[in-house]
Amino acid sequence: MATFISHSPEETTALGEDWGRAAQPGWVIGLTGDLGAGKTQLIKGFARGLEITGRIQSPTFALVNEYREGRLPLAHLDLYRLDSPEQIIGAGLEDYFHPATGTTVVEWCERWPDFAAPSAKTTGRLFRRVLIEQIGDSERRITYDDFGG
Repeated sequence: MATFISHSPEETTALGEDWGRAAQPGWVIGLTGDLGAGKTQLIKGFARGLEITGRIQSPTFALVNEYREGRLPLAHLDLYRLDSPEQIIGAGLEDYFHPATGTTVVEWCERWPDFAAPSAKTTGRLFRRVLIEQIGDSERRITYDDFGG
């Protein structure tokens, strides 16, 4: 488990950008944190690292935004409005947790069971669990752990 202390939105974006540059097909990154913690800021950096130039917005009402113009495709999911795995499956989002050629970043990932603990279903894919906590006006503690892969 690793911890990064961000002192500004720009540092959070830069961390995401580093991750985007390193990303490989099949990566799934799950984000947890309170509203306003910086999840979307981190994803903006991740998209920049994937060389995606379009505007990145949280898909709170759309559930998923897809970006295909970068080095790797990115699916950005937001599960905030879904309460159970059954609702996620019913919304047709399950396939995004198994990307073959691109990457997926999931806000409110704790609503999908694969992020609760490593399982046989995660073999062969990198899953990164990320917790973002606000520790000051502009400071964030970003703790992350990789499994699978």
